Amino acid sequence: MKLLALDCSTEACSVALLDTSAGIELVEKTEPAARQHTQRLLPLVDDLLTETGVSLAQLDAIAFGRGPGSFTGLRICLGAVQGLAFGADVPVVPVSTLAALAQTAVNAGHSSPTILSTLDARMDEIYWALYRVQEQGVELLGQERLSAPEQLLDRHSADLGATIAVGSGYHYRDRIAVASQFKLWDGALLPSAAAIAQLAQRDYLQGKTCQADEALPTYLRDEVAWQKQPL
Repeated sequence: MKLLALDCSTEACSVALLDTSAGIELVEKTEPAARQHTQRLLPLVDDLLTETGVSLAQLDAIAFGRGPGSFTGLRICLGAVQGLAFGADVPVVPVSTLAALAQTAVNAGHSSPTILSTLDARMDEIYWALYRVQEQGVELLGQERLSAPEQLLDRHSADLGATIAVGSGYHYRDRIAVASQFKLWDGALLPSAAAIAQLAQRDYLQGKTCQADEALPTYLRDEVAWQKQPL
């Protein structure tokens, strides 16, 4: 199969192509794109497809980081994915950016039975979720959550001494009671399109796809995302 993956959920712009037609080949392009996702995303996709010699018509599916993350970045990514998927007439595979962050940690060589993914949600809050590391990809334990830093892991009984924390929630570590208990905290790690492609392959094979017009972002803060601004 050939699967294209896109992510704009953070300050980076990331695209990847997974091709299993002759073994497993995974090619990724990532670059800083703070406030430039609109200008950089599609050119990055074009560069990737040109480099790999794959056309949109050859794709089996297109995956994207569905969130949570930057509201603007999620909408830009979704719009691009819908346009590409309509043009290629292929299904879409939404993938959690928190799951992608955990899988990115696995790909980076972080060895742990459980991984805590965190993203700075601004407004003095953190997006977070706990994952179990499995051979076929990370698996969510519980639910994705949005909370104040002080409430991080307040309902979980994971062995924190064996847990690796990753992501920009590190910014709030001084307010997190359990922060010192983690095996380590890699605060620089971001979700990657390569990890999204890996998780999307699993979901695609399990039939967890949707049509382009059915794809939706996950904000975990819908009332803020869609709040009408005063004139």
